[in-house]
Amino acid sequence: MLTVRKQICLLSLMAACGLLSCKNNDHRDTNPETGIAFKDQSKTPALIKKLTGFEGTEVYALIGSDDTLSESKDFIFGGSADGAGLVKQGDKYIMLVNHEDNFAVSRITLDKTFKPVKGEYIMNTNGGQWRLCSATMAMPEEHGFGPLYLTCGESNEEANVHGLDPFATYNDVSSSHVLKGLGFRSAENAVPLPQKTYTGKSIILIGEDDDAASGGQLFMYISDKVGDLQNGKQYMLRRTDLNQRETDIRTGNTYDVEFVNYSSDLTGAQVSAQVDQLKAIKFGRVEDVDYRKGTDKAAGREIYFTATGQDKSGYNADGSRTMYGRVYRLILDETNPLKGKLEVILDGDDDNGPAKEFQDPDNICVTKNYVYIQEDSNGYGTEDHDAYIYQYNIATKELKKVFELDHRRNVPGDAQKFGSANSKKGSWEYGALVDISDIIGVENTFTLSVQPHSWTTAATGNQRYTNADGGARSKGDDQASQIVLIKGLPR
Repeated sequence: MLTVRKQICLLSLMAACGLLSCKNNDHRDTNPETGIAFKDQSKTPALIKKLTGFEGTEVYALIGSDDTLSESKDFIFGGSADGAGLVKQGDKYIMLVNHEDNFAVSRITLDKTFKPVKGEYIMNTNGGQWRLCSATMAMPEEHGFGPLYLTCGESNEEANVHGLDPFATYNDVSSSHVLKGLGFRSAENAVPLPQKTYTGKSIILIGEDDDAASGGQLFMYISDKVGDLQNGKQYMLRRTDLNQRETDIRTGNTYDVEFVNYSSDLTGAQVSAQVDQLKAIKFGRVEDVDYRKGTDKAAGREIYFTATGQDKSGYNADGSRTMYGRVYRLILDETNPLKGKLEVILDGDDDNGPAKEFQDPDNICVTKNYVYIQEDSNGYGTEDHDAYIYQYNIATKELKKVFELDHRRNVPGDAQKFGSANSKKGSWEYGALVDISDIIGVENTFTLSVQPHSWTTAATGNQRYTNADGGARSKGDDQASQIVLIKGLPR
């Protein structure tokens, strides 16, 4: 959820902090080949800082909750912008955005210059029903079906995956297009593998964000018919030696794993009961999932996912699950997607490892050469920085910090606007980082969602944010949020 406006960089302060804030973006930089105008489109500044080594990236505010769009002046861009997907329609662009705590999905129309001009909700709380976190836009060229926006219900073990047509006219915004065939669980994201990975099949990986007795799982859905999302089989991941403890998976080792089948007719509670029976790995909240991009079939078999972690109390009092979070790599077998090799590549609980500063990784974006990892602190009280985005180099294994959220606590006027004067370290979070390079025709271009949780009606008195989606089942969420456009981030 990113927005960018003019900013005055205090050079002496940046030098002292080792940070480089977003440059003054009061200029028009239009790509001559594509017509995309790289400029601030929002009245709100981008709430991220560029860190050392990434000064060359450009950050622009795209849309925020205070903006009024020319073709839909009553539309309010809701709070907690998270999962997102982009498609092109003629000379325009369509962006779908999850509003996590609104339980809603908005549709933003951008003109040929990439300026947001229209907004509407194609699913509000009436249909969303649960918190909506990460999302994936399935495309026919890549996945063999679509375009279809897959967004998962979280915060309830009986939640579903929704499949939304980005171009459809929704007269009833409760129409959720529930994909019951993908199962019931508190899910974070449903990610279809490229169609070339396993010919003739649709394979979808689903992460479960659960910290209860059964833990979080990595699920797989397989159909022997491309595009069939209702009649396939469901599986969960386990080690072949049947060890369920996550922290017994150690950095530097590789483990044989397999996906084991269970009945597709089970409720979410019944699926949870299967975890111990099937000896599945109990992860500390599986958050986002993605695969490496590339033209070869092997790329789609290289899976990365995050376990965000949970405090050492309750079901994790024994420390059997990660606390500060991990990033895993799963390499699936060349011919059999039910078998693979699992390793932990970044461990936030290792005080001597490269990820020792991790504060609970959440969203993940994998490109051809890099894994981008976004933090969402779980608030254990040990936070010493605002949320980072990290870049992990797949070839060299080097880990770098790219961005940090900018609470603007000491900027006159902004601390009040964003309610951030006393905001705790790590209390804001990121949503989806989406590589849109191929869609808009400009290399190394991304959109990023930002969730500045203290930017609320209570802080500003602006009633505009409350019940932005207009749903009858609104949970009273009154947050604001933004989307940022990033140019020059290597992929």
